[in-house]
Amino acid sequence: MPKKFRLFRRQKENIWEKLSEEIGAEYVPSERWKRNEKIIAKHENWTITIESYYNDDEMGDLATKITAPYVNRDDFYFRIYRADFFQNLSVKLGMQDIIIGHKQFDKDFIIQGNDERKLRALFDNDLIRQIISWQPQIQLFSKVDHNWVVDDFREGISELVFITPSVINDKDRLRDLYELFAELLNHLCHIGSAYEDDPKYKE
Repeated sequence: MPKKFRLFRRQKENIWEKLSEEIGAEYVPSERWKRNEKIIAKHENWTITIESYYNDDEMGDLATKITAPYVNRDDFYFRIYRADFFQNLSVKLGMQDIIIGHKQFDKDFIIQGNDERKLRALFDNDLIRQIISWQPQIQLFSKVDHNWVVDDFREGISELVFITPSVINDKDRLRDLYELFAELLNHLCHIGSAYEDDPKYKE
């Protein structure tokens, strides 16, 4: 393994380990040669997992993913990502883009979802908009996770997902993203789209 690569990997591990200590999370080192470190953090009853992974195959580039399952009350889902030329062209051709009423944020991001009222309520949160705006690259969305189930009286489990096509080695940015997920989970409860329950995994 080249010396430069070893130094990069060690630097990354140190940053992720330090953040884990600061937020009281579990740091899981990578399996040999796989470079798939994880931070498993708790926020109230939820588990937030930060991990690095190959975004294609073992020859692909490393990416960063953050996930958090939660109990969904009403099937509300959303997706947000930065606007660029091709995405703006897609919007002009008919792809959904919800305007939430914050001019610069609406300009910078494509926002999609199945409930305009709840989208506006979710992104009216100043802290959520601020941390999202700090991200140079972002895909942030919620989705149904069919590997998770709860009792018959509720809709099931969804998952918050953040993906960026690079390894994040900035501890402050990683902490901001952890706080973004914590605020999203809290606010999803506030707008009536999530329960505070701890999701139970079932194969």
